[in-house]
Amino acid sequence: MIEGRSQVQEKPSQMARVRTQGRIALQPNLIRVNEAAKKDKKTRFTALMHHVNLESLKRAFHGLRRDASAGVDGETAVSYERNLEANLQDLLERAHAGRYKAHPVRRVYIPKSDGGQRPLGIPALEDKILQTAIAEILGAIYETNFCEFSYGFRPGRNAHQALKTLKNALMTQRINWVLDADIKKFFDSVDHQWMIKLLERRIADPRVLRLIRKWLKAGVLEEGSWRESDLGTPQGSAISPLLANVFLHYVLDIWVQWWRKTQAKGNLVIVRYADDFILGIQHEQDAYRIQADLKERLGKVELVLNEDKTRLIEYGRFAAERRAKRGLGKPESFNFLGFTHYWGRTHRGKFMHKWKTQSKRLSAKIKKVKVELWHRMHEPIVEQRQYLSRVLRGHYNYYGIAGNSRAIMTFYEQLQRLWFRGLKRRGGKRRMCWEDFAKLMERYVLPKPKIAATQAFFAGAYG
Repeated sequence: MIEGRSQVQEKPSQMARVRTQGRIALQPNLIRVNEAAKKDKKTRFTALMHHVNLESLKRAFHGLRRDASAGVDGETAVSYERNLEANLQDLLERAHAGRYKAHPVRRVYIPKSDGGQRPLGIPALEDKILQTAIAEILGAIYETNFCEFSYGFRPGRNAHQALKTLKNALMTQRINWVLDADIKKFFDSVDHQWMIKLLERRIADPRVLRLIRKWLKAGVLEEGSWRESDLGTPQGSAISPLLANVFLHYVLDIWVQWWRKTQAKGNLVIVRYADDFILGIQHEQDAYRIQADLKERLGKVELVLNEDKTRLIEYGRFAAERRAKRGLGKPESFNFLGFTHYWGRTHRGKFMHKWKTQSKRLSAKIKKVKVELWHRMHEPIVEQRQYLSRVLRGHYNYYGIAGNSRAIMTFYEQLQRLWFRGLKRRGGKRRMCWEDFAKLMERYVLPKPKIAATQAFFAGAYG
């Protein structure tokens, strides 16, 4: 789980450096593929397409969201299902015969927390189905290769595990510097030629590679205009997360392992979630060297570090003391997976890596709820309560981790105030006062702040 070097004997929880995810749910026909991949990490698979069959396509279809927006083909899951057997059989025949044609991805934009817009791709339905089936096969191979410190878009793994691993790494190893790196527009910048070259290290089935090339080259349809794509993976597609993990595995993960073993003078740890990753470094010299080397490494595959978002900061229990001697302020914090991470003390005065909900994320969520409540102003109170309950439970499930109680309480209180203001504007014989709202809250109770992850996140305080 931790990629690092320690100068003391490591505990079992600290020793997982290169281990791969061994337990994944596999279909019976993929067990032998997985076993062969485990046996030899360099085996190239020449015949994989026969694993795409009617059953795998059915499985892929039934895993789709029924309410998902239609792609450029206008096909929805509901309409496709009316003649499902025949449709899937036709798709299967076209895929095996090489007559399958990939559709361009329909691009829309959704607002970001910083006020900008994030591009979102909506693939055609048959692309989703076939991509899911191919991703299932490739996953059986690459899960044997992927490193333990990689968490994004992998079976049985989630962001909470990545956060816990990062905390344990920063607290159990001698880390004095943190490199908060950001790859500029990673999903839009992946070079197609490099992507295929890296896939070919394990995949030698020409039909599978041909399908992937079709999806990469399908292009984007935006406001009625088609644009060919020479860079990037199709965002929103079922196979894009796996392709991204494959690319970063060879370009970043393996390289960091090599750098730690051959270049580092002290400890070096890494935790990666998709294209977001954090490096923890013991020595200042190593920190500046790996930042420069990382920039060069990414440049070789046509990727660029975002200079505005990439930061090298002093971190750890001694950072405050060192900065004070130089006349600097308190140690800097960094953001990772929606949390602001900082070094502080427990109530007993012990040093501890801490976190809280990232302020921009919190503000954006509150603003979104405010707008939604405005649109729901005249809905029955019971329906408003149901909406707010869903929002709060979802928020607690992710941000409700030990040490973040104050932030989730703030979110709860803010939503209460927004609901009160909305109900005041409804009109009626008299305006609602806070006492009236308090009585209403007793009847229509909202979920109270809840810590979903507790004991696992308390481990590792130092005196």
